[in-house]
Order: sequence, then C-alpha cells, then structure tokens
Amino acid sequence: MQGNLSAIDIGILILYGCVLIGMGVYYTRKCRTAEQFMVAGRSIPAWAAGLAVMSAYTSSISYIATPGKAFDSNWNPIIFSLCILPVTWLVCKYAVPYYRKTQLISVYSFLEDRLGAWGRVYAALAFVLYMIGRVAVILYLASLLVSTFVPWNIAVVIIVIGLITIVYTLLGGMEAVIWTDVMQSVIMIAGILFCAVSLSIHVFSGPEPLIQAAIDNNKFSFGSLKFTLASQEHLFDRTIWVMIIYGITEALRSLLADQNYVQKYCSVPTEREAKRSIWIAMLIYIPLTAVFLYIGTTLFAFYSQGDELVQAGITKGDQVFPYYIATQVPAGLKGLIIAAIVAAAMSTVDSALNCSATVLLLDFHKRYFNPDISERASMVFLRLGTVVWGLLGTGAALLMIRAKSILDVWWQISGIFGGALLGLFLLAFMRVRLRLWQGLVSIAVSIAVISWGTFARDLPASWQWAQCDLDRIIVGATGTGALMVVACLFGLTNRNRDVQT
Repeated sequence: MQGNLSAIDIGILILYGCVLIGMGVYYTRKCRTAEQFMVAGRSIPAWAAGLAVMSAYTSSISYIATPGKAFDSNWNPIIFSLCILPVTWLVCKYAVPYYRKTQLISVYSFLEDRLGAWGRVYAALAFVLYMIGRVAVILYLASLLVSTFVPWNIAVVIIVIGLITIVYTLLGGMEAVIWTDVMQSVIMIAGILFCAVSLSIHVFSGPEPLIQAAIDNNKFSFGSLKFTLASQEHLFDRTIWVMIIYGITEALRSLLADQNYVQKYCSVPTEREAKRSIWIAMLIYIPLTAVFLYIGTTLFAFYSQGDELVQAGITKGDQVFPYYIATQVPAGLKGLIIAAIVAAAMSTVDSALNCSATVLLLDFHKRYFNPDISERASMVFLRLGTVVWGLLGTGAALLMIRAKSILDVWWQISGIFGGALLGLFLLAFMRVRLRLWQGLVSIAVSIAVISWGTFARDLPASWQWAQCDLDRIIVGATGTGALMVVACLFGLTNRNRDVQT
C-alpha cells in the first residue's frame, strides 16, 4: 500500500495544507485582541460553532476506529452516541445559561466560584496535560494512516501535520479554528458518504447480496443485554449497560467540563445560539456515527468472500478501511478522503492548542502571575502558548511511535487526567462545600481508583482478589463515582458542623 498515491492525490493534499495556512493568514487581521483569539469576539454563527463542536467530537480515531469496531464486532458504539441526547438537554437547560450569564471564557473559573481556587488549579492543570496526550494520540494515528500512502517516514508525517496545524492556529486564533473546522467537517462528511454509497452499490447488488453475510453474523446487533459491567472476552459481547455508562459520563465531561467544547459554544453572540450550536453538533454527530458503523459493517460484507484481507496481511478491523481506500477508491477521490482523515485530526488538534493557550493565560498566568497583563502581552502569551503546546504534543506523538499499544496509552492518559474533571464539575453544580484538604483527598481517591482500574489487570493467582474486572472504558466513570462519594461524605460532615455551630 505504501507510496501508491497518484500525482493528483498528492497535489490535493499539498493544496489542502496551503489552504489551511492561507485561512490562518486571512483571519490574522481579525485576531487583534485576546478575546478575539480565544472566543472570536463572540461573533460566530450558531451553525458554524455547531459544526466545530461536532468536529471536536470526531477525529481520525472516529474515521478509523469506529468502522473498525463495527467490522470486528457490531453496532454497540451507537449506544454511546444516543446517550448524548439527554445529556445535551441537561447541559442546555442548566449549564449553558450560567456559562453565558457570567460571560466566562475559561470554564475552570466556574470551579473557583463554587469550590475554591484548588478546584480551578487542579482542573486547569489536568486539562492542559490531558491535551498534550490527546494531541499526541490524534497526530500519531492520523500520521500512521497517511504514512501507509506516502513514501515518508511516520516521524516526518507527524512533524508536517503538527507544524501546519500550529501555524494556522497561531495566526488566526479561534476564528481560524472554527472556520477551518467548518471546511474540514464538510470534507469529512463528503468523504465518508462517498465511501458509504460506493460500498452499498457493491454489497446490495447481485442475486445474492453480500450484505447477507453481515446479517447472518449479527453485525447489526447493539450489544449484549447481560447485567454485567465486567470486561468481556470478545468486543461482540460488550454490554449495552457499559456503553450507557460510558456514553453518559463522556458526554457530560465533554459538554460540561471540557474547554474544547465550552469555548466553541461560548464564541456565539447569545445564549439561544449557544444552545442551538450544541443541538446542531449532536444531531449531526449521531447519524455520522451511524454512517461510520455502516461502513464497517459493509466492509465486513464486502470482504466476506475470499481471503484477500489475509493475503494483504490485514489482522485487525482498524486496518480494513485504510486498505479499502488504498485499493478501491479511484485517484483524486483518494486524495480527498485522505485529506478528510487528516482534516478530522487537525480539527481536534487546532482546538486543543487554542484552548490550552487560553487556559494557560486565564487560569495560571493572569490569575496568579500578572493580573494586569496588557492586551499586547496577552496576545504574545497566547501565541507562544499555542506554539509550545503544539511542539509538546508533536514531540509526544513522536514518542508514541515506540509505544506497544496506543489504545492502552490513551486509556491511561484520559483516565488519570480526565477522570476527576467531571466529578469536580458535578460537585460544583451541586454546591458541595469542601475544604482544601478534603478536595485533595477526594481527587487522590479518584486517581487511585482509576490507577487500580487501569493497571490491576491479569494479576498472578495470589493477587486475584485485587484484580479489576470492570470493562476498561468505564474506569474513568468509576473514578468519577469514587470522587463523588468521598466528596459528598465530606460535604455532609461540613454541613452538620455548620448546623451545630
């Protein structure tokens, strides 16, 4: 597969990179204040912010991993996307009005108002470290895919994609991020729709349609209804209840506590448009997930006869869609689809860099070191933060080349740095009062539970009593639950003492 792109495909990829940098240069003239850099002067229309929020929900992981899951197992991930609907209603009803009323830019300032400075510092620090890991994983996966099509070393691909993203994010700020996300979303949707239509023509035609193979193998199942949260030997047996827990907690964390999403829907003029942008994002994301899963299922049907995948050395579902693109998609369209996959990665990375710079400025530098920082100095800091965090993420992506399992690394990163964030926001909305030491103990318990769930696997027989058998994807939710229990017990103790005094 390597190096089989035509001159047309390569030209499309080069043109795409030039357009991105050109958009960054164009929006530089509109990005003259810190507020314009961080929230685009709150002038973004709801539909554009919605597409940007949706693109933050998808990435190169969605483009490759979601069809791969459907190929290997079934439609179980659709449960995750459906859980977004009730969460969106809750966030729009309770969180968005408060966030908009207070005109916040950094969502972590909310934690200081409700919990104290310790909550803001921990959450902001966890977020910026989490973003380095997220940028690294996304850049690595996108570059791993692209490197199978171009005759370049994967390290070179990582550096090229990373630098292009840093440049246009650095120049144009949030406005460049959102409008490039809009362009990238259109390219991504067009690319997967083409693949879905092309596969449909193949698997539904003929006297004996190939799609029957997928039906016979129960590929359209939503998962097991067994009442268990334990890891299953086969992904096919992952329960619906696991996906519901994972879907609700991840959707809450994203829309309620993740600067990536909050900063985008705070870039629109009014509260009403902020709510519209979230609903637009989610109502596009759900059918988009269904299309990704449909592609994986039809790929199973397409390759159900013969041993082409075996001869090609394909051993995992994640490898099937890239192989299909390499061997079945015509020149020109192949370049567009690869551009779409790169777009999915860049739309995640550019947002991560802008939001990290915003948090570094507002939650650390301006809050503790230089409260009276000038507009000019703020812009210098924001752009410097974008470059530094972009380089850190790119460097971490280069380190990922040596990792044995990227998925394991991602679970550890997201669990340890992201696990306590949701718990803190839920405590803040519940107005649970905690002292500094109580907050730190609650966070420590959460991290300990997440570490147990991440590392206490396949232990020797003498340590079986300490082994964690929970499905890996709900370890973060378990850590959130542990934090909530400990913190609420502290909160009740504090309330009883206040009543007595």
